[in-house]
Amino acid sequence: MTNRFALFDTPLGRSAIVWREDAIQRTLLPERDAATTLQLVQRMFPDAVIAEPDGPIAAAADGMRSLLEGGREDLRDAPLDMTGLDRFSVAVYQVLRAVGPGQTITYGALAERAGAPSAARAVGVALGRNPFPIIVPCHRVLAAGGRTGGFSAPGGVVTKLEILTRERARVGETPGLFDDLGLPLSLRRR
Repeated sequence: MTNRFALFDTPLGRSAIVWREDAIQRTLLPERDAATTLQLVQRMFPDAVIAEPDGPIAAAADGMRSLLEGGREDLRDAPLDMTGLDRFSVAVYQVLRAVGPGQTITYGALAERAGAPSAARAVGVALGRNPFPIIVPCHRVLAAGGRTGGFSAPGGVVTKLEILTRERARVGETPGLFDDLGLPLSLRRR
């Protein structure tokens, strides 16, 4: 079966979802330019055809869009194809999927929950290769002490902060900076 893909608009730009049969192969974080998103999909999946998603794939795309609009969608059941990924990355992604909108976790805590307490740096490497951004919410992972840590998406840490702002994220269990804001904080990308 051939890969299919769909492009969809979000408040941060155009995103994409790529799937085969009933499993997601890849998601792309928004690019400001729709042509860039299309080029990325075509470079990664040269034989993919554009299609209209349905069922759980459509629900995942809608959930991604909603989350980027400030919604609270739970995408932990979106069907992901993790074939070919190393065991550690799969463990990290599975643990991270349980971190819901508005919540955060540190690299160290994520490493511990994935069964490798001394592997915080390896968690960062796995997240840098995350083929399912938003569904596997790598933007919710922070460095110790609430520092942002890295983010290898378009716009870097600014994008990470914008997504966390839209989710009204908390650091730990204490009330967060975004809890009492009536409107999402707008961050400008350069």
